[in-house]
Amino acid sequence: MTASEGRFGPFFARWCGWVLVFAAVMTPLLGWLGPLGFAPLMAIVGLLTLPAFEVREADRPAAIALLVTVLWAASSMIWSPFQPDVIWSGTAAKLAAQGLLYWAAWCAVRRADPAILRQAMWVFLAGMSLLSAVVIFEAATGARLYQAVRAAIGDPIRPDLAVKNVAQGVFVLAVLWAPAALAAIRLGWWQLAVLLAAAVAAGSIGLAADAPIIALAAGVTAAAAVWRWPLGAPRVMAAGAAVFFLAAPLIVWGLQQSGLYARLQAAVSLSWSMRMDYWSYALGWIGDKPFRGWGLDASRMFGPGIRLHPHNGALQIWLELGLIGAAAAAVFWASLFHRLERRAPDPGAMAGAAAAVAYLTFAAVSFGVWQEWWLALGALAVVASLGAQRLAAGAGAPAASSVRAKASTYPHLSE
Repeated sequence: MTASEGRFGPFFARWCGWVLVFAAVMTPLLGWLGPLGFAPLMAIVGLLTLPAFEVREADRPAAIALLVTVLWAASSMIWSPFQPDVIWSGTAAKLAAQGLLYWAAWCAVRRADPAILRQAMWVFLAGMSLLSAVVIFEAATGARLYQAVRAAIGDPIRPDLAVKNVAQGVFVLAVLWAPAALAAIRLGWWQLAVLLAAAVAAGSIGLAADAPIIALAAGVTAAAAVWRWPLGAPRVMAAGAAVFFLAAPLIVWGLQQSGLYARLQAAVSLSWSMRMDYWSYALGWIGDKPFRGWGLDASRMFGPGIRLHPHNGALQIWLELGLIGAAAAAVFWASLFHRLERRAPDPGAMAGAAAAVAYLTFAAVSFGVWQEWWLALGALAVVASLGAQRLAAGAGAPAASSVRAKASTYPHLSE
């Protein structure tokens, strides 16, 4: 028993478990009807489980990287051209709150009663399976079910906008399918893992969203690599993540100098060509202030060359927070992959790697780094991955001896 377990006792463990059940109930609903709701959902989960907050020794690299990011982001508001009307409405204040609350939500999984956590993962699996079935139906019908719901509540929507909104659910599935698939396997319903992956592929094709199927392929590849090389693959991924955040401007510059960048841009679709335009503009502005960056949310001020953000997380961090921000991001992601290192193949590490790689894939081509719902979805993926890892392979909760044996074999996995 840890100090925090002794301090809060079994009631708090059950409380954490039931809060996670609530999160599991809400996840598929938000994934289909309103992904922006993930931000308040994870904030509520963090608030309700805030006493679970702790930083263990293995957590320190990620915790320090997050702290540096928040402090530097707040400091950069001094020179940022984008200034919120009031300080507490700004991105820096939101980042501080999100860091605290989302970390608490993750710690709640470690504190949760195993039996109730198992129920939460059952609910999560059932919900994600239902969301998968809905996405497949929507992909086949052009989001008719979503349109019917909007019409029923007196808020009709154009078919093309309905397809665009429902497509966001495919991004959610692409990030969460791996922990949900692990839960399916651990709970004895491996067939649902196939449904989850099929929904990402069908939704990506039927709803005209390119990135999710790319993220699915990348996640499957990452999972296979971690299974084949349980110690070496996470180390390579950690190095790759660090290179992505530290060397993104250099990579774009090198491609431009070689002439390959222009040839690629001429060959891709309009949406990808526009992204590459954003990256080119971002590279030029990064060169003006490479060390400290232009300040938090400065990307919003570089239109029309950049629309809201560069659609590449590494370039956005370089543009706004400079080298210091990029280094903090590199340390954070490298530490996450480092914790997936194992001495033997482990399905939990596979699921964690798949979710992390899928999230990074989207970060490279889609969403803004600071979007509240996107950060919340990342936190939810971490919570779901740890929850699935804590599931026993058998029908009951893990015995204490089994947990101790696993902890000694895999020291990076916090139970």
